[in-house]
Amino acid sequence: MDLNRATWRKSSYSTPDGGDCVELANAPATVAIRDTKNRDGGTLFVGRESFRRFAGAVKSL
Repeated sequence: MDLNRATWRKSSYSTPDGGDCVELANAPATVAIRDTKNRDGGTLFVGRESFRRFAGAVKSL
């Protein structure tokens, strides 16, 4: 999947230099996730509903 034009977002908890975080982008029917420190290291694609449940669980901690 070509993500060259994707709009990637970093966590608001990320440090100013961008280390130690992940970036997210909307992709067709999925959420794309990559490591900020290793952007060329691969991208994980997760279904939107699965990601919504995961994020909800993390927020409830």
